[in-house]
Amino acid sequence: MTVFKTTDLYDDYLEDLQVAAPIFRDFGGKTAFSGKIVTLKAVDDNSFLKTSFEQDGTGKVLVVDASASMRCAMMGDMMAALGATNGWQGVIIHGCIRDSVDVGKVDIGVKALATTPRKSTKRNQGVLNIPLHFADVTFNPGEYVYADEDGIVLSKTKLL
Repeated sequence: MTVFKTTDLYDDYLEDLQVAAPIFRDFGGKTAFSGKIVTLKAVDDNSFLKTSFEQDGTGKVLVVDASASMRCAMMGDMMAALGATNGWQGVIIHGCIRDSVDVGKVDIGVKALATTPRKSTKRNQGVLNIPLHFADVTFNPGEYVYADEDGIVLSKTKLL
């Protein structure tokens, strides 16, 4: 992976980038990650997240809009390990995760709002690859996201 800092990217590209509101916490073994955006809208059901992580994720970041639900976790350590095994660079979840200590040992970037011990349901519900709007930005499938300890920036084109 190319080394970058979101602060430097912002300085270089300024308003060509979207900057996400600072609402996320870092949980994964990687604190800096980037890639092509794949989106998922799913609330309290992680069936499609698992299906996505079963696919080749080389050079990709899964962005999940769980509507900021605090009712259950969208992902835990086994799901994080599945994503890492299949090459996913990271996941950004507008919701919760669980097993945070073990997720922190997995070589994948994970940003989420919080943790909760409750697992999600499995109803096979969700919508893939649609624009998602949260954290004051719009995540468009096929565009690019760059995330590190200082935040998240989005670009229409690949920067690195």
